[in-house]
Amino acid sequence: MDVIVVEDEPAIADTVLYALESEGIRCHWSSTGADALNTLATQTPRLVLLDIGLPDMNGFDAFRAIRLVSSVPIIFLTSRDSEVDQVLGMELGADDYITKPFSPRVLSARVRMHLRRADDGMRTPNPTPSLFEVDTAARRIQVSGVVLGLSRYEYGLLALLIAHPNRVYSREQLMEQVWAAPDHSLDRTVDTHIKMLRKKIREVNAELDPIKTHRGIGYSFEWVSR
Repeated sequence: MDVIVVEDEPAIADTVLYALESEGIRCHWSSTGADALNTLATQTPRLVLLDIGLPDMNGFDAFRAIRLVSSVPIIFLTSRDSEVDQVLGMELGADDYITKPFSPRVLSARVRMHLRRADDGMRTPNPTPSLFEVDTAARRIQVSGVVLGLSRYEYGLLALLIAHPNRVYSREQLMEQVWAAPDHSLDRTVDTHIKMLRKKIREVNAELDPIKTHRGIGYSFEWVSR
C-alpha cells in the first residue's frame, strides 16, 4: 500500500482514490481516524492523506495519534483554509496542506512528489556518530539504543544535521531541505523543532547536547563519541 486516504465524505474519497489509482498509486480508504490507526497497526503505508473534519476525532488529534506509532509523511486534505489552521498543521509537522476544492491532477502531482522524497530519503547514505543510529528505512533515530519519538520534521532536521556533522545550516537552509512547503513556514518553526529535539535527546541522556546554536547564523551537529 502506498497511501491511506482518511476522508469521511465518500464523494471526495472516490475522487481522490480515482486520481491516485489512475497514476498507479495503491490506496486504502479510511472513513474515520480510528480505522486509519487500526490500518497503521498492521500495514506500512508510504504516505497518509488526512482530513481534519473527521466524524470520530479532530484531524489534528488523529495526526498526533499517528505520530505516536509512525513517522509516515502526512498531508492534510481539508476545507479549512484559514491561516491559523494551516500554521497549526505545519507546526505539528505536517508535510503539506491541500485545501478543498482541489485539482485532482495537482493532488496527484503533490502526492507523487512526496512519495519520491520519501524514497530518496530511504536511499540517503547514513554516516552516524557512535551514540546516534539513524534508520533511514524506518525513519527512526536511536540515542544510546533508545528510539526517539520524533515528528516528521524533527526526524528530518536531526537526520540532516547528523549526516553533515559540524556543518552550519541557516534556518532558511533547514527549511528548504526539510520542509515540504518552506514558504508556508516561519523561521521560529525551526527554533521550536530544535528546542524539542534537544529536550527529547536530554530525556534519554542528560549529558548530551550535540545540536549547537550559532547566533545569527543557524545550527550544527557536533560528533559525539562514547
